[in-house]
Amino acid sequence: MDRLAGRTALITGAGHGQGAAAARLFASEGAAVAVADIRADAAARVVDEIESAGGRALAIVADVADEADDERMVGETVAAFGGVQILYNNAAILIPGTVEELDLERWTRQFAVNVTGQFLCAKHSVPHLKRDGGVIINTASTAGVVGEAGMAGYCATKGAVVNLTRAMALDYARDGVRVNCICPGWVETGFNDPAIAAMGGDDAVAAALDAYVPMGRQGVAEEIAEVALFLASDASSLMTGSIVAADAGLTAM
Repeated sequence: MDRLAGRTALITGAGHGQGAAAARLFASEGAAVAVADIRADAAARVVDEIESAGGRALAIVADVADEADDERMVGETVAAFGGVQILYNNAAILIPGTVEELDLERWTRQFAVNVTGQFLCAKHSVPHLKRDGGVIINTASTAGVVGEAGMAGYCATKGAVVNLTRAMALDYARDGVRVNCICPGWVETGFNDPAIAAMGGDDAVAAALDAYVPMGRQGVAEEIAEVALFLASDASSLMTGSIVAADAGLTAM
């Protein structure tokens, strides 16, 4: 349908899971996609999939917690495609633990990737977004709006992303830049493997989903990608500062 025709999307953490699904979907809707990931092989694989389907894509290796990488990532995207109209801050890590169980290194690393990484990507993308008009999509989590036991650091980072989204939306509302946030619930990707292990395995997670999630199931990456497409497209033109739950009803309770 070409809902993103003529636009360039920079997606972090796009070598797998939700980011990869969004990269493929955005490309199918006409966007040129910069597929950024810390793993070169993962980024290259997604680019190959996009190009095989007739789309345009570029693989970029970057650690979003490293400002030099973020500045280079944005620069390579602009050099390849002429600008950036969509920034999808998707890269994140999940390290389970209570405040007693987490050491400072693991606490700090989660903030470096999940919060500082989104700040830095936005910092270096906003000048281009202001020039062309554009969209920032941040990835938070249901853990950013409700607490989850044994996830102290992760909850703290995702709560920060929720309010960072609101602040950025206010800062750039008159500059033609919309900033919104997706809060996924449980999504069936490898990202949740640390949490699954901490909960006791797949059977324990399935029982928890059945007991506590109104729809009784996990989402899949492609469902989150559809939400991201809506926020990236003109269909959401009146939305900024919105925190969008895609969680099978988890936070409705």
